[in-house]
Amino acid sequence: MKENIFDVLMYLFENYMEDEIEFLPDSDIIRTELLEAGFESYEVTKAFDWLESLSLQRAIKSTTNTAFRIFCPIEIDKLDLECRGLILSLEHNGILNSSNRELVIDRVMALEDEDISMEKLKWIILMVLLSQPDEEIAFSRMEDIVYDLIPAYLH
Repeated sequence: MKENIFDVLMYLFENYMEDEIEFLPDSDIIRTELLEAGFESYEVTKAFDWLESLSLQRAIKSTTNTAFRIFCPIEIDKLDLECRGLILSLEHNGILNSSNRELVIDRVMALEDEDISMEKLKWIILMVLLSQPDEEIAFSRMEDIVYDLIPAYLH
C-alpha cells in the first residue's frame, strides 16, 4: 500500500479528531488500528510525531495584527504561489492570525517528502485550527472552504 504521512493524518482526522469523542482510545490502540488498516509503521510514527509537535505549540498567541511575511527559499520550494497566496488570503480575511499562519507553515515543512497541493494545504490548515484553543469560528470558516461551501479566496 503506497500511503504517506498525510494519508495517516487524514485517517486520524476523519476518525478521531473531527468529531468530539468523549472516549479516545490510547495511542497504542490507534497505532495498532492504523497498522491493521495497512499503513506502514514509519508513516504512523511520523504522523504521531507531527501531531505531537502540533500539540506542543498550542499556547502560541498572536502578538501583532500587522505582520508582513516573506517566504524563505525552502518554503517557496515547498509551497507554490497558489498555496502561499491562500495562506496570506486566509490571514487577510481573519481565518488565520500571524501565529496560526506560522504554525501552518511549520507543519507543512514538517511533511518533508510530501508534495503540498492546495487540497492538502487546506486540510493542514483545518487540522491546525482544530488544535488551537478558541479558534472555533476560524475552524468553521475554514471547514466551509475545505468542503467547497465557499471559495478559498474571499474578497
